[in-house]
Amino acid sequence: MKINVPENLDVMTSTDFKNTLTEIISESDKIELDLSKTKLVTSAGLRVLLQAEKTVQKSNKSMTFKNVSPEVMEVFDITGVSKIFTIIE
Repeated sequence: MKINVPENLDVMTSTDFKNTLTEIISESDKIELDLSKTKLVTSAGLRVLLQAEKTVQKSNKSMTFKNVSPEVMEVFDITGVSKIFTIIE
């Protein structure tokens, strides 16, 4: 199932996004996060993504990240999560 990630995944949007993502993970085996409109991911957003990744792995499901902008990819690289997430160009 494809999910559009908000433009800013931060403290203001992360709770709603987490709730949406949790529901979708429970219903789908393959999750595709589209970050084409995402310009900012803060620590709150990273926490939601990492928790989701952990849940997906425990459930033998898959989650991929697509259309990651250079700005967001830089955050992923600096924090090391680019080695954890499955990122498709």
